[in-house]
This record gives sequence, structure tokens and C-alpha cells, in this order.
Amino acid sequence: MKMNNRKNLKTYGKLIAILIFTMATSGLLAQEVLTIEKALQYAESGSPDLKRTLLNRERYQKSLEAQRAALKSQFSLDVTPIEYSNTRRFDQRVSEWYTNESLSPNATFRIQQPILPTDGTISLINKFGWQNSNSETTAGLTESKIFSNNLYLMLSQPIFTYNRTKVELKQLELNLENADISYAMQRLNLERTVTQYFYNVYLAQENLSIARSELENTQKSHDIIKNKVDAGLAAKEELYQAELNLATSESSFQNSEVSLENAKDQLKLYLGMDLYSNVTVLADISSRAIDVNLDVAIENGLNSRMELRQREIDIENGMFSMLQVKAQNEFVGDVNLSFGITGDNEKLNNIFDNITKNPQVSVSFSIPLWDWGEKKARIASQEATNKTYELSLDEEKRGIIIDIRQTVRNLQNQLKQIEIAQQNQTNAQLTYDINLERYENGDLTGMDLNLYQVQLSQSKVSLAEARINYKLELLNLKIQSLYDFEKKEPIIPSELYLNDK
Repeated sequence: MKMNNRKNLKTYGKLIAILIFTMATSGLLAQEVLTIEKALQYAESGSPDLKRTLLNRERYQKSLEAQRAALKSQFSLDVTPIEYSNTRRFDQRVSEWYTNESLSPNATFRIQQPILPTDGTISLINKFGWQNSNSETTAGLTESKIFSNNLYLMLSQPIFTYNRTKVELKQLELNLENADISYAMQRLNLERTVTQYFYNVYLAQENLSIARSELENTQKSHDIIKNKVDAGLAAKEELYQAELNLATSESSFQNSEVSLENAKDQLKLYLGMDLYSNVTVLADISSRAIDVNLDVAIENGLNSRMELRQREIDIENGMFSMLQVKAQNEFVGDVNLSFGITGDNEKLNNIFDNITKNPQVSVSFSIPLWDWGEKKARIASQEATNKTYELSLDEEKRGIIIDIRQTVRNLQNQLKQIEIAQQNQTNAQLTYDINLERYENGDLTGMDLNLYQVQLSQSKVSLAEARINYKLELLNLKIQSLYDFEKKEPIIPSELYLNDK
């Protein structure tokens, strides 16, 4: 019986071991390795900021499509199935009151075509109906039942004013272009933000690796001094200091673990990933110096930066706003021409037997007389606004030059910082190795050795930070100049959004 229990226990133990191993293996397999390219793909499909920009762009695009569709022929049919009235009226021709009762269903078919070059409208209209009307007067009762049809062509043309249809269409086109630019800029900013979050995780991983290495070294030095104390070769005070150093290293390691998980959560949140997914990042932060030409960066930035086009769009919109301001209380005219035929008969088949031509012409003018200076003040206000747009364009150009200059200087400085950090790490490693040997020989206290260990860890972190800062500044220069100095090619802004149209 005891043998069976032991066998069962061994079997259960093996099963538990296999289960634990399977869970651990599946956890490793479920871990997703992110590169910067893959992180950007996640962000482009899952970033809330980019989705909002895309929705705004779609809104302007659909508005433009609607406006262009409105320039095509519009077909409409108005139907009045029944219209009944019974009214008491006064006939001025014979100075007599009469009662009129009328029943008249009718329909109107209309084809309306806007004329974009002139901002006019040409319409073909056909009105068809039937009327049953009777009137009661002192002379007796008269009754009429008749079909009628009125077919005519009408032209309406405003004169002495600007083309409102063209202006509205151009403004919608500028709005869509501005939305496209905003989307392209959002994608560039997305790359900047994703890269920052990505390298935050990478640096947290490096800090954890450094903290682990520090913990291993501290554990090693703790074991050395413990063996010496046990052998009576060192004072217990040294062991107390070693235990304190070990506890500090364990705390630093745990803090690094927490910082890494927090950085991962921030990255997953911004990328729109599942917050419960397990990720790790893989990056190349080698500090290969990139040849950067300041003149090329500035020239390409001034020729390609999308902010400049946005300022130009502001200026164009300001000019359109000036047209609209000047059109307030303006001298304007309207010309209306129509020509058609009208037929009526009691029988539907004979409705066009006796037709009547009905040409009409009208010319009207709206003449402002006095507006108490309103128009002049509004024009002056808009002129000031337009000058502000022009100043903004000039200021944007100057800002681009300054930003690119500063970024290039920062790149050069970061290369120097990398050289210094590499030398500091080499010196710190050699110093630690030498003093570890002194510590093993009893010529150095545990407190002093811990200082060298901290110095080594800080030098490793500083080197990783310097390399990451160089990568970030290189990306910043790419965004500032719209030129990729790693690939030696300019970035075409339209390519950032044309693929999604």
C-alpha cells in the first residue's frame, strides 16, 4: 500500500513538473517580440490619435465629394396629389364678390444644372396638372374642368459679384488638402512618439539587465566575504555591509522590473495593443555616425515642410474671406431669362393643340446706399488678419531653420557624448575588476566596492541613454528636414497619405 502511494506521488510529481514546464514554455512562446517597424505598424492601425485624424480627413473628403456632385444635373419631382380650396373673393374687374371652389392635383418635374464658370443656373421645368374649378356669382354658376401643361427653360445669372460656387469648391479643396497634411504630420509625430515609448521600454530592459548583473556581482562579493567571515579571516562588520549591499541591489532589481512593466503598459496603450499581451522589444542602438549636411537639411526642410503649406493655405483662405467680406452690402445684379410654351384643354390628348409662348426677361439690381462704415471696417479687419497669416508664414520659415540647426548641433554633441560614455564604461569596468580583486584579497571594504559597482552600472546606463538620444535626435532631424540621412533620400509628404486614399 505504501509502495503504491509512493508511486502515485511520483506520478503526480512528474505531471505537475510537466504542467509547470508547459505553462512556462507557452508563456515564452506567447511573448511577442517588437521591432520599431512592427510597433509603427501596430500604431498606424490602432492609434486613437491617428484614427481621429483619419475621421476628420474623411469628413472633408466627403464634403468635397458632395459639393462636386452638386455641380451635376439635379433631377427632382414635386407631386401634389390633391389641393382643395373654397374661398370667397372679390373680382376687381367687375366689382363683384364671388365664391370659388377648386380641386387641382399637379406635379412639377425639374432638371437643374449649375454653371460653374459663371455661377449661374439653367433649369428645364415642366408643370403638369388638372383643375376642377367652379365660381358662383350673381350671374350664376360657371364650371371649368381642364388639363394644363407649362414647359419652359429658365436661366438665372448673378452679375457684378464674385463666383460663389467656385470659391466654395476651392475652400473645400483647401480644407481637404489641409486635412491630408494634418494626417501626414500626425503620422510623423506618431513615429516620433512610438519611437520614444519604444526606446523607453528598451532602456528599461537595459536597466533591468544592468540591475541583474549588479545583483549577481553583489551576490558574488557577498558570498566571498561570508566565506571569509565564516573562516575567521574578516570582521563581521564586513558581512553586515555586504548584506546591506545585497539588499540594496535586490531592491534596485525589483524597481527595475516595475519600471519595465510600466513602460510596457504605456507602449501597449499608445499602440492600441491588448494590455494583457506579453511583449519585449528588440532594437539596434549601435552608434554608427551618420553624415549630415546642414545645407541639404535646411533646403529640403524649406521646400518640403508641410507646415509651410498650411500657412499658405491660411493665406489663400484669407483671400477668399476678403472676397466674402467685400461682397457684404455690395452692388449686385440678377438676370433671369425664361422661354417656354403653355397648353391647356379639356381633353388630355389635345393639350398642345393651342399652345401659348411665354417668354420672360427680368433684370434686377441691389444698390447699397449707406452702411455707416460697416463694410470698410470689416475689410480693414480682414486685411489685418491676412497680414497675420503672412507673418506666420515668414515666422514658420525662420523657425524651421532654427530647429534644424539646433538638431544638427545636438546630433554632433550626442556623438561626443557617446564617445565619452564608452570611455567611461571601459574605465569603470577596469576599475571595478581591479577593486574586486583587491576586495577578494581583503585590501578593500565592501562599502568601497559597492561604490565602484554603482559607478559601473551608471556608466552602462549612461552609454545606453547616449546611444538612444542619438537615435531620437536623428529621427527628429528626419522629421524637421523631411530628409532621411540614413537612406540618403528625401521624404515625399504625399506618400504619407496617398496610399490610404
